[in-house]
Amino acid sequence: MTLRCAMTGRPMAAGDGIYDDGEWISWDYLNQHLHERELQEEFPTADLQLIQVFEDLVQAAADYKALTGRYLQVWGELGELYAELKYGIKRHKVHAPGSDGRLGNDFIEIKTISPEKTGEKVQVKRSGNFNKLCVVRITDDWEFTARMIDRKKLPNGEGGKLAKVKWSAMENSDG
Repeated sequence: MTLRCAMTGRPMAAGDGIYDDGEWISWDYLNQHLHERELQEEFPTADLQLIQVFEDLVQAAADYKALTGRYLQVWGELGELYAELKYGIKRHKVHAPGSDGRLGNDFIEIKTISPEKTGEKVQVKRSGNFNKLCVVRITDDWEFTARMIDRKKLPNGEGGKLAKVKWSAMENSDG
């Protein structure tokens, strides 16, 4: 007699799960369910499928780096996707001028600090139509964190065209 997981219908060995209330439930199913709950806690407003795509993209970029020693140049997209998932930012159409998305009534500009970047500064055009700047930082270990700052708190830039802000000068808003 072949044992099957009551949740997935997949064959399993007796040691590969637990027997509860007359049914076998596989550890794979339980672990996947727990992982999905953790993701939903971390990204409460995000679609679970989009979170999984984000994880797959990060894993593919990490695998590529491990295999070739080179980074895929996908930092901006990964940073914007992380900000979308983390804060619930609704991104604009591709190449929309002025800002990257909207959060409530605020227009958000998103900048990413990649592991390749030598400093912790980002710069943003003051001419952009945004109320808040979201900076996403990606470490060598593929850890993502984000911080947000109101436009009015940005320092004045040289000649007023660009504003530069240091990661360390921003308040931690990643939770």
